[in-house]
Amino acid sequence: MAFAPSIRRIGIIGTGRVARALALGFARHATVTMWGRSPDKLAAIAGVETAETCAVLMARSDVVAICVADDAIAALVEELALGGACSHAPLVFHVSGRSGAALLAPLREKGALTAAIHPAMTFTGDPAQEVRRMAGAPFAITAADSRADAKAREVVAMLGGVAAPIAEEHRTLYHAALSHAANHLVTLIAGASAALRAAGVDTPGALLAPLVQASLENSLTSGFSALSGPLLRGDADTVRGHIDAMRRACPAVLPAYRAMALATLDELERQGAPAQDALREDLSR
Repeated sequence: MAFAPSIRRIGIIGTGRVARALALGFARHATVTMWGRSPDKLAAIAGVETAETCAVLMARSDVVAICVADDAIAALVEELALGGACSHAPLVFHVSGRSGAALLAPLREKGALTAAIHPAMTFTGDPAQEVRRMAGAPFAITAADSRADAKAREVVAMLGGVAAPIAEEHRTLYHAALSHAANHLVTLIAGASAALRAAGVDTPGALLAPLVQASLENSLTSGFSALSGPLLRGDADTVRGHIDAMRRACPAVLPAYRAMALATLDELERQGAPAQDALREDLSR
């Protein structure tokens, strides 16, 4: 049976990557209206209407998505709240990962349903590809009440996503975990690629891909027990050789290598492995 949402009119405030991807995804099920400070970016999204002001967008929408920079949300919410009551009780949500629904309290006081709905994926500026990626992706929902939660889940279903409830008090920790995984992974791979280029490898990405993909899949399935390599085996001479080689050829990568190796030793010891004090001392120098 085809999905038939009750939401008919969606407004999106913003013109960035997330705003454009949401617009394309929602347009399959509802009328989409957008407003932003860079209206030239809206022309590329077929079938999307534009609003002259935020107030007009709010008045004509069942759901309003705030897709602006994290630091701009609070001021925008205050501006929208000054526009008057939300007598038609729209769902207003923002897409920031770090904040919950409390940030939208001024609009809730005016009658809106409020929630934070954060797609746990990256947006690179290709809306069509991102619509495909959102299908099956988790969306972290923090809703102000049960009515807002139900509406937020319908919004996620319209995009083909999977709702993942996150409590208001855990929102920052949730976002820290995602940033730690996704952002630091990019830094990790960039460092490994730099070391491979220093070793004479012209296409480090191609060399790393099978190993990294297997490690990622194994760690997602098995957690820390997926660990392999010299630290697990206690091969201190191997690790010291790594440190010496990096110090000579790519010293900029060495601090991250040391930090990750020490973090790995910490976790090994938490899980009962014997302490490796000499190796820890070498890594700390």
